[in-house]
Order: sequence, then structure tokens, then C-alpha cells
Amino acid sequence: MKLDPFYLIVDSAEWIERLVPLGVKLVQLRIKDMPEDELRGEIRRSKAICTAHGCQLIVNDYWRIAIEEGCDFVHLGQEDLEAADLAAIRAVGLKLGLSTHDDAELETALAARPDYVALGPVYPTILKAMKWEPQGLEKLRLWKERVAPLPLVAIGGLNVERLEGVFAHGADSAAVVTDITRNADPEARTREWIERTAQWR
Repeated sequence: MKLDPFYLIVDSAEWIERLVPLGVKLVQLRIKDMPEDELRGEIRRSKAICTAHGCQLIVNDYWRIAIEEGCDFVHLGQEDLEAADLAAIRAVGLKLGLSTHDDAELETALAARPDYVALGPVYPTILKAMKWEPQGLEKLRLWKERVAPLPLVAIGGLNVERLEGVFAHGADSAAVVTDITRNADPEARTREWIERTAQWR
């Protein structure tokens, strides 16, 4: 499979409604700590927007709800992977992306036969406290050799100025959160990401 090189990650359907119509083709909805009925509503709203605009929606963590709501892609962290029913995920044809941060996690991820693997943080990130040091560009190259032909997603501290480096070192897709959501003009920054990733599309 092929992922769009611009992988947007947001925490609400409001962000999806705001940015996907600009031309985003791949977005992950990553919501933490929300009552299930509200969460389900966010997923439904996001799915409808993405469907209308030809954008691939990836639901973070909530694989059961993703199945029930007819979604087709889920992303799991390592802790969520331990608790997930992979047989149920595969039975409905749900595509699977997995996070990795070190060699042990990569082995665990590959054993689960994912549709893509994410490596991070590539650079220092302000999004959340991480127990892992920044991986750097050379680790991307090594990871790509190990996961090929699966797509490799780079995540952590990415901005448009760092795109050339991550793609040159083997990433197939570059994931972004704060460079867009904390930008003074998220719409303009989104358009810049779309334009700057076009050569890898």
C-alpha cells in the first residue's frame, strides 16, 4: 500500500472539518480521555468529512469503535497493541498502523503484520513527554531497510523545513501535529505542507 506523504494528526472533528477540505488526503484522529458517546460522535463526523473530500481517516487507539462505525484504518501504540484483538481487526479488513520507538517495539510491531510502521520521535517534540531520545535521520534509514516493503511514517518534531531530510532517509510519509495546530495560521501552514510534499506524492 502507499500512504500520502503528508500525514496530518489532529484531536477533533473540528480540526478535520477545518483542514481536510484544503486538500489533506491522510489524517489521523487522535483523541484522549473522552466519554465514549462523544468520541463516537467525533469519529462519525470525521468519517463523513473525510469521505466527502476523498481523505483517508485513521482512528487512533479505539479499534472497537472503528470497527463498529465502519472505519477502515486504525493506528495503535504499543500498549494498545497488547490489548487489541488482532484477529477481530483483521476479520473486518481494518488496516493497521503501529508506533515504534526502539528495536524491541519494532520486532513486536512486525510480528503483528501491520500495514505501516511509524518511527519516532525523529526530532525533539513538544507534544508529549517521551522516554525515548530523538531517533535522528539515520535511524529512519535503518528502519526502512527493516520494514520494507511496508510504508514507514516519520513522526516527532517535524516541520516543512525538515521534510527533505526525512524523505531522503527513507520515510514514505511525514506525520505532523504541532507545526500545524500550534501555528498562527494553521490553514496557510497546511497548504504549505501540501505543496512541499507534492513531489513525493
